[in-house]
Amino acid sequence: MTHPSIRRDRRASRRNLRAELRRRSAATRLTASCRRRPRSLATVAIAAGVDRTTAAGCANGLRSVAKRIGVTPAATARTRRTVHGGRAHQTHSVYRFTLGQVRILVRAYKPRKPEYVAAVARIAALAGTAR
Repeated sequence: MTHPSIRRDRRASRRNLRAELRRRSAATRLTASCRRRPRSLATVAIAAGVDRTTAAGCANGLRSVAKRIGVTPAATARTRRTVHGGRAHQTHSVYRFTLGQVRILVRAYKPRKPEYVAAVARIAALAGTAR
């Protein structure tokens, strides 16, 4: 019979492995959904592996680039969700872009902040653009 502490360690390691598997599969599903259909710019950034606060700021910059060069979103929706999870109290419009449109925006976006430069490089890698 195995020692109880060994059994406890094995259970803990299995629990950690299951949590890691859930995290990786969720990230894979999010990336796949970005490839299949239009998603918001913040969602594309999060799928590329950018943290949420940087993703929100970078998405604002990409949105202003879209306005400047005349790229219209592929879809528009009203939602209560915020980029940080949770619920907002009022609805707001979200604009969803295809990966092809994101490629165009990434090429035209020239951020100065180092975090945004790194974020745009990750988004470009997801979108399949050499940056």
